[in-house]
Amino acid sequence: MKLIAIVLVAGLQASTSTLTLPIRLTAFAVNMGNVGPGNSGIVEIRITNWSSADERKRIIETMVDKGQEALLSLLQDQPSKGRLRFPNWTGPDPHNFLLGWDVRYAWTTPAPDGGTRIVVALDRYMSFQELRNQPRTVDYPFTLIEIRLNKNGEGQGKMAYATMITFDKKKNTVELENYSSEPVRLQTVKLEKG
Repeated sequence: MKLIAIVLVAGLQASTSTLTLPIRLTAFAVNMGNVGPGNSGIVEIRITNWSSADERKRIIETMVDKGQEALLSLLQDQPSKGRLRFPNWTGPDPHNFLLGWDVRYAWTTPAPDGGTRIVVALDRYMSFQELRNQPRTVDYPFTLIEIRLNKNGEGQGKMAYATMITFDKKKNTVELENYSSEPVRLQTVKLEKG
């Protein structure tokens, strides 16, 4: 399933956030896709730094000119901008849901209604077994999140887990292909200091 989005390219203006860092976003995540069990839980995203305009430009140019493999390598080399985790995870945790993973890209732009749009990207954690066996999922190495907050710091978002990123030069658009049939829905997103 191809989803056309302008996730990384949209809003070419500089990040002009009025949000004082660090911030913590919590949301109720509902997995409606066909990857993993159809479950739900709390997701927490802590952002400590925004990506610079130079980092953003380099990421976009790499995606457009060199493709997904080069983009993955560049993203993995970026300094951490925060952390994404599932703080209420119970049971075995071989994929580090409780500890979480480093956010490699974080960008914000103001919304016309006085709210904020936040885009977060990270390389998807892959287990040793997944890397060794090389199933089709290894072709989907990214997790992308888009959150829209109103001026009160509340909103909703979507998380595209196990995503392939390509750039269609003819259409001048970023194409996201999800391994699952639908992105994870982020409901009741709340912004907190921290």
